[in-house]
Amino acid sequence: MAAFRRRFWPHSLQGQILLAIALALLVAQTISAVLIWREQNHRLQSKMVSSAAFRLLGPLPESSRRKSAERDRAKESRERQPFRLDYSNEPPMLAGEPRLARVEHELAEVLSAQGFDAREVIVFARDPERDAPSVEFMQRHRRELAAAYREPKPRLVIASVRLPTGEWASTRVFVDAGEMRIMAPIIGQTIVLYLVLVGATALILRRVARPLRALTQRVEDFAGERALTGRKALEGQLEPDGPDDIQRLILAHNAMETRIVTMLDEKDVMLGAIGHDLKTPLAALRVRIEAVEDDAERARMAATIEDINRSLDDILSLARVGRPTDPVEQTELSALVADVIGEFEDMGDPVELGETVRMVLPARATWMRRALRNLVSNALRYGQRARVSLVREGAFAVLRIEDDGPGIPESEIARMMEPFTRLDASRNSGTGGTGLGLTLARAIAQQHGGTLTLANRLGADGTICGLVATIRLPLA
Repeated sequence: MAAFRRRFWPHSLQGQILLAIALALLVAQTISAVLIWREQNHRLQSKMVSSAAFRLLGPLPESSRRKSAERDRAKESRERQPFRLDYSNEPPMLAGEPRLARVEHELAEVLSAQGFDAREVIVFARDPERDAPSVEFMQRHRRELAAAYREPKPRLVIASVRLPTGEWASTRVFVDAGEMRIMAPIIGQTIVLYLVLVGATALILRRVARPLRALTQRVEDFAGERALTGRKALEGQLEPDGPDDIQRLILAHNAMETRIVTMLDEKDVMLGAIGHDLKTPLAALRVRIEAVEDDAERARMAATIEDINRSLDDILSLARVGRPTDPVEQTELSALVADVIGEFEDMGDPVELGETVRMVLPARATWMRRALRNLVSNALRYGQRARVSLVREGAFAVLRIEDDGPGIPESEIARMMEPFTRLDASRNSGTGGTGLGLTLARAIAQQHGGTLTLANRLGADGTICGLVATIRLPLA
């Protein structure tokens, strides 16, 4: 079976789809042909029954004494119509001739409904060449038969009934063989459908497969030949399966994923080295400024060092947020919010904890604390006050941080989520920061499958009276 598939089964996506369409069309046409053949066969049987019944229900002898006279009349009229009625003492069916059981049953019902007393009914097919009356009739009426029947030799059916006198009355019926005549247009129709449907589908699939091949080639180029041939598989990667072009794409995707992961690992190592190399001299500078005698100058230098440290922490955190190392754990979010607010309260900041609802959800607690601290710090820095609430809305935990600041122009809200973006262009510690707080908070929310949105808070008169930062997190 495997050898058959390798040799005859199409390996491309286009070939497999075309094969599926061709097989489906073949099955549909086969079912259609069977139904049409059955209907046509039933029509032919009905024709046989009608013709035979019409002839058998004509004038019949009342006794065997009329048999000779009837035979004489049949013989005299045979020149004009040989297939009227023949009479015999024995059934006319020869050995090996097939009986038509369904036609027999229908003919018996018709005769019975007309009050005809038939003790036995037999209907069978016979080769016209083996039947003397048929041969004689076909020789005399060759042209008429060629016009009436499409086959060179029509089908001969003989219907015989046993009369109450014991005699057998028989009649002959010519019908079309019909099977090949019925199948010929169906076969032609199937061929036309194959050419039209499969051809049109092939053109469409070619248009679909062209960008797929281009995408595969692009991914392979990005992954590189070395990655494709000697890569180390990552956990959870897809196994190549399906048509050849899909397998190529999966292999190229796996190689590209491996290369990206390697690059991210190298980036993490590089960022760790940069953080270490920068923080060490910053710590040395912090020690050295203690020797500065001017208190104001020493304070400005310490603030600058602290600002650099915060900026460095924000940059490293944003770079690593997509590749966290701490695991996801079930976290009681209201307790986490209360702890963070408690930290600000201990420092004397005007932070207010409003309504909170106890909710447990899978989260990375360290990162969630970082996002909440950033948002509360922004509210305190620009809005002088922060009010925090935690409520449940459907299947989401909704964390809101409100302030009393001037808000953000509607046209600037989306831009504020971008890295290193601040409405205040100054870099002082009063309003300072690197412009990464909101970006980092949004990245952390997205890491947990949630969202961060900003909206201006409007007063009763419609004026902006603050800003609301909303984090929506799924509970499951």
